[in-house]
Amino acid sequence: MKRLEWFIARRYLASRRKGRFLSLITLIAIGGIFLGVMALITVIAVMTGLQRDLQAKILGTTPHVYVFEEGRGFRLEGWPGLLRRVREIPRVAAAEPFVMTQVVIVPTGGDYAQFGTLYGVDLEPEGEPMTTVHRGLKNGDLALGPTQSGRPGILVGQRLASRMGLLPGTLVTIIAGENIKTDPLGNYIPVTREFEVTGIFSTGMYEYDSQNLYVALPAAQDLLDLPGDVVSGLAVNLDDPWQAKEVGTAIADTLGFPYYTQDWMVLNQSLFSALKLEKMAMGVILSLIIVVAAFNIISTLIMVVTDKTREIGILKSMGLTDGRVLLLFILQGLAIGLVGTALGTFGGLGLVWVIDRFDLISLPGDVYLVDTLPLALDTGDLILIIVTSITIAFAATIYPARQAARLQPVEAIRHE
Repeated sequence: MKRLEWFIARRYLASRRKGRFLSLITLIAIGGIFLGVMALITVIAVMTGLQRDLQAKILGTTPHVYVFEEGRGFRLEGWPGLLRRVREIPRVAAAEPFVMTQVVIVPTGGDYAQFGTLYGVDLEPEGEPMTTVHRGLKNGDLALGPTQSGRPGILVGQRLASRMGLLPGTLVTIIAGENIKTDPLGNYIPVTREFEVTGIFSTGMYEYDSQNLYVALPAAQDLLDLPGDVVSGLAVNLDDPWQAKEVGTAIADTLGFPYYTQDWMVLNQSLFSALKLEKMAMGVILSLIIVVAAFNIISTLIMVVTDKTREIGILKSMGLTDGRVLLLFILQGLAIGLVGTALGTFGGLGLVWVIDRFDLISLPGDVYLVDTLPLALDTGDLILIIVTSITIAFAATIYPARQAARLQPVEAIRHE
């Protein structure tokens, strides 16, 4: 008998004018759901895509776990023995020493200086490459020598090189911020070394491409006047980066005091927490659009109840029960919710595909760390949006449906 309720529900949703399939108020209610769902899908796809893109780029440009020595100011002594012990720990895919320091870079003979972060890396590491730069060094896309000038080679981030007008073959002077000497008069004299630019790299991360520099490990040790068995720390990559916390704890327990670890999730925790909170906040805010659309459903059904009061009274006098009247109006609201949700879902997915396919939106990299707007949509998020929309539409039908079901046949027939 549900066919009768659905037949009546369709007639109530339709326009009285011939040639118009749905009434204007029904179209407005459907349009509200449509816009809310489409906006919610698009924004959630943007937030998810941004989070995934940043995670992928961070994992591609930084090691999963760092090992440092407590109280030494980024100085780790006797690294060869420690490195062997770390490589024997389960789930460690690769490990190598590194030197990291803040420097000033000046084109030789120039007067324009920039701050940067200099990394000294092992040119013959064991295992898989640690980062995209290491991968470029291993497969030959990047190189640190030999150089025409005979000076050590240096790799420069693409944005830093563009800002300073650096090209392969350019000589640059690196001024160390740590290894500062004093002359007999007590004046501070910074240590400088000259390098030749041998390559320019791009990671896609604005922050890294605008300040990172790479040299061979011995060249970095020479700049800081470090002995061969002293580095800043050990960089460790895992077979599963999401196990960084557990493996980092295992490394610290194996090496013991005074060694400690930091993983990539802790170092970037504030960034990902902000993205997660922003995604949640945007989801809640945009869900209000669907809630507003639900009020359109309520008003639509109330208007139908008011307009069709006499017809409802006649139907009830002919044997239509309260439950079936209730179902009749619930079906009307659900029809609006389902159609609006379906259109919004297809519209949202289509808009996400177009933006992602044609890179329609560009971003300032110094603010968002990426240059283009990445989009990705989890199946779970999509299902949650659809279910939430339909649930809100269903909830909006309860009050007007109950009002219709409570109508007394005699009073309804007499209604003017």
